[in-house]
Amino acid sequence: MGLRRLVLGLAAAVFLSGPVCAAEQFIPIAAYWTGPYAVGGSALGDGMADYYEFLNVRDGGINGVKLTYEKCDTAYRADRVVECYERLKKKAAGALPFFHPLSTDGAYAVFERAEKEQIPVITMGYGRSDASDGRVFPYLFPALTNFWSQSTAIIRFIGERAGGMDRLQGLKIANLRHDSAYGKETTPILEEQARKFGFEIRSFSVPHPGLDQKAVWLQIARQFQPDYVILRGWGVMNPTALREAARVQYPADRIVGVWWSGSEDDARSAGEAAEGYYAAGFPAAGTGFPLIQEMIETFYSKGLGTVTKERLGTIYVNRAYAMAMIGTEAIRDAMAMVGENRPVTGAEVQAALEQLTFDKARLERLGAAGLLPEFSITCKDHEGGAPVRFMQWRDGAWQSASGWIETDQTIVRPMVEASAAAWAKEKEITPRDCG
Repeated sequence: MGLRRLVLGLAAAVFLSGPVCAAEQFIPIAAYWTGPYAVGGSALGDGMADYYEFLNVRDGGINGVKLTYEKCDTAYRADRVVECYERLKKKAAGALPFFHPLSTDGAYAVFERAEKEQIPVITMGYGRSDASDGRVFPYLFPALTNFWSQSTAIIRFIGERAGGMDRLQGLKIANLRHDSAYGKETTPILEEQARKFGFEIRSFSVPHPGLDQKAVWLQIARQFQPDYVILRGWGVMNPTALREAARVQYPADRIVGVWWSGSEDDARSAGEAAEGYYAAGFPAAGTGFPLIQEMIETFYSKGLGTVTKERLGTIYVNRAYAMAMIGTEAIRDAMAMVGENRPVTGAEVQAALEQLTFDKARLERLGAAGLLPEFSITCKDHEGGAPVRFMQWRDGAWQSASGWIETDQTIVRPMVEASAAAWAKEKEITPRDCG
């Protein structure tokens, strides 16, 4: 009798200490709460965790399957992204539904091993742009829109401000970029657009973390003298760039930031130097959306969650909700596709992602209409075709500066397919037939 009790006790201990209970869906959160980019990383990581917990409180998870998660600090270092991936994969007994690396360098470092292990890597608005070709990159999803597409929207926005796309002819545009894979990602598309529209593009790199920019701004403002500057920064590089621009008397309303240069933290930290500055975006700022109002009333007001009151409605927190939404809706669709309300695997989520559609009806059901644009992912197109809009920093807040601007896929898609084909040839990959 004593032996039987011991065996049963050991079995129970193994079950309770196992990575994931059968009724739970484990989701990894690899973000950066430390290091020079912690302001953005903490908003992304905490916002995603709060959305998962909100679904638990409101709905009991997804279709009755509770969501569990664990945070892992990458410090925005590619090697740490890989370490977090491996650690969280073990936590989930190898069955991660998806993985957000939350850095372009990290995405490059982890996506091949994730593909071998059939774990989708979701890089919403970052990562390698040619992964939009799902025939070559079946487990990599730059959902909504990629960096190359965003670049075409930025040039269209500059064209609108200049008085028409024909007015781009002869303009000079500086590309001030973070010296990393993220920073360099748009160089090919900008050069292609320069050839097509007749403007001159010149890139200027800023070493990590981006605090030393005095010399580069002298080169930009005094030597190159551009009509516009595209700011492709991250973290402390962004407010530093705006302050240095003001120091050399370069006007803020001639600077257009990418969406990783367009948070409240970026602009507020620059003070008056940010007044008039433009930046791209896709999740909108503010709390005036049904989803966020519900989260405030039924979740945050009860003392739940990690995001502070001051950060609610900010760009990066809203972006975190959007990232979490894409993953959890893919889990929901995967359950429907397998016909069971149970934890789903990476391979099952991959299949769901390849038919994931955020149309008007779904956005309204989620309370996210206006927060996100409509998009639709397919086997061939892992991007989704979402448009981009622009904001301007005025009187201490982001204000809308454009409607939704469609990206130029006549430029982007051929480049995506050519780059993906080159990767396939190099790695001896046979592209899938997506029909």
